[in-house]
Amino acid sequence: MTAWADVIVAGDHRHHLRRGQPLYPERYDDVLDFRAPGLAPVRLADRAWHITLDGAAAYDRRFQRTFGFYEGLASVVSPDGWHHIDATGVDAYPGRFEWCGNFQGERCAVRAVDRAYLHIDPRGRPTYERRWRYVGDYREGLAVVQGADGRSTHIDLAGELVHGHWFVDLDVPHKGYARARDAHGWCHVNRQGKPAYDRRFAMIEPFYNGQARVETLDSALMIIDEAGRALVTLRPPRVR
Repeated sequence: MTAWADVIVAGDHRHHLRRGQPLYPERYDDVLDFRAPGLAPVRLADRAWHITLDGAAAYDRRFQRTFGFYEGLASVVSPDGWHHIDATGVDAYPGRFEWCGNFQGERCAVRAVDRAYLHIDPRGRPTYERRWRYVGDYREGLAVVQGADGRSTHIDLAGELVHGHWFVDLDVPHKGYARARDAHGWCHVNRQGKPAYDRRFAMIEPFYNGQARVETLDSALMIIDEAGRALVTLRPPRVR
């Protein structure tokens, strides 16, 4: 077990607890969870930084906002923009962005100062040339990107289009299937962008061990399998 595995954020979100006891005497305006390498974001007044398990500051710098560490880097906000730092508070790269996400698989979604979205590597370098209206995090080697017309598709780690199918809305794959919405409603699509079944729904959840909770177009709730077959009815259709 890691040293911070049993540490939780207190109910007032101003400090951390271990087995119901305060981890340190200080109180902050806001704190977030501890993450590897054992640091937690804290904020007090207009200053933000990361602390260690004993409540000590992990470094001398102060920021406007700080977020959790992912793959050894944390997103922070400075007066000159968003960027990432390492556990010692040192900038991971010299660039600045209008917004930064968290690193997942050595890729991070960012919004540049011109409002275009892209992915960068841990050294702050774009991982491809194209720019998008929006991009999301990678999962299972794919990320959702939104084009100028508002439709979405998947790209791979090199930024190349995976299947060329475009949707009104789209999610990253979860256990091989992604949630997707076309002009007729929501369905699940495979990694090739092909629907797993013909039916469309008003709402769907990701598959959980081969089954998913969905809402039909007439407001019924049910559980379906990966072929779109109804297994359990949770709520009958709306009475007109």
